[in-house]
Amino acid sequence: MTPSVTLHPGTAAPDYVETLLDRNGLPVRDVRAHPEAFHYATVEGERIGVGGLERYDDVGLLRSVAVEAGKRGYGYGSELCEALESKARATGVETLYLLTTTASAFFAAQGYAPIERTTVPDAIRKTTEFAELCPATATCMRKSL
Repeated sequence: MTPSVTLHPGTAAPDYVETLLDRNGLPVRDVRAHPEAFHYATVEGERIGVGGLERYDDVGLLRSVAVEAGKRGYGYGSELCEALESKARATGVETLYLLTTTASAFFAAQGYAPIERTTVPDAIRKTTEFAELCPATATCMRKSL
């Protein structure tokens, strides 16, 4: 059984968030502009990954989920997603959206389904992630919470 992941505000470790995202080829340009959207995760006090969550009323954007290379394959990515989803639910988010260029199979296993990018609510389409940072070729996915 995988030990539970604990989320911490990314504002407490912005260098760690940026470094891990950069090492995984994920966008870092807006991390400092929106530090409240990012979290880092620990297991038994050890940093294991990062993830982002942006809330827009009852919809949200899950973004920049990355697990340390040496911690992959132990279920931490799934635990991290579950922790972010739980946080989203607690703040009234009913549906999460995401874009991915490399992890659609991983997110499908977490219950996300591919959708057409044009069907995403305006609030999500206007985010920096959708409008500027992710290529048009990225897979768009959705999950009802």
